[in-house]
Amino acid sequence: MFLVFFEALRTAKVPVSLREYLSFLEAVKTGLVTYNVEGFYYLARTTMVKDERNLDRFDQVFAHVFKGMEDISTDAILEAANVPHDWLEKHAEKHLSAQEKAEIEALGGFDRLMETLKKRLEEQRKRHQGGNKWIGTAGTSPFGAYGFNPEGVRIG
Repeated sequence: MFLVFFEALRTAKVPVSLREYLSFLEAVKTGLVTYNVEGFYYLARTTMVKDERNLDRFDQVFAHVFKGMEDISTDAILEAANVPHDWLEKHAEKHLSAQEKAEIEALGGFDRLMETLKKRLEEQRKRHQGGNKWIGTAGTSPFGAYGFNPEGVRIG
């Protein structure tokens, strides 16, 4: 997926090794940054640039390869993901306890929860941490990561 980026860095004479590229892929896979272009930039720069003399060339390559990423709409991402609804339901059945399923039903069911998630994705414009409404981290919203809401959907 990021091979074009790696090759562009090498073409621009940024001395990035295969080991550094694999470290970058490993860090991306762990989910250190998700849906955050700035965080992704710093992750890539930290794992692939070992000498500050190469920062300008790295910045130029990054800007060229990932140009327009911020302009991709949430609808386009959801459409591209195209995750089948029945797959989501089976996944939820497999990983949720009976109590968690009952709590989701109390909210209006899985369909209602997914509908609310889609609306919030369309409305939200920036990163969010804490709180009880937006999709983010460490809050009580039903959507996000590392927070607490037994009726929620983990994202990230």
